[in-house]
Amino acid sequence: MPKGFPGMGNMNNMLKQVQKMQQEIEKLQEEIKNRTVEASAGGGAVTAVVNGKKELVDIKIDESAAEDIEMLQDLILAAVNEALRKADEIVSNEMSKITAGFNIPGFPGIG
Repeated sequence: MPKGFPGMGNMNNMLKQVQKMQQEIEKLQEEIKNRTVEASAGGGAVTAVVNGKKELVDIKIDESAAEDIEMLQDLILAAVNEALRKADEIVSNEMSKITAGFNIPGFPGIG
C-alpha cells in the first residue's frame, strides 16, 4: 500500500470486515434454510410448518376443521402467515447477530 493515501488502511480493514460478514451471512443462510418453524390457528385445528427459505413444508388439518370450509380457509391463511412471520423473525434476529459485530461507517444498522 503506497504511503501518502490517508484512509486506505481503514478502507482495507472495512473491505475485510465486509468480506467476513458476507461469509457469515452465506453460512447463516445455509443453516437457516434447513430450520423449520411451526404455527397453528384455531386452537391447533390447523398447523403450518415453514422452512427458513419461507417455503410451506407441511400443513396439518384437524378433521373437525373440515366441517366449515370458510373457517378452514381462514385458519389455513392465519397459520401459514404466522409461520412465515416467525421465519422472517428468525432470519432477522440471526442476521442482526452477524451485523451487530461489525463497525462499518456509512452502513445504517451495521456501524
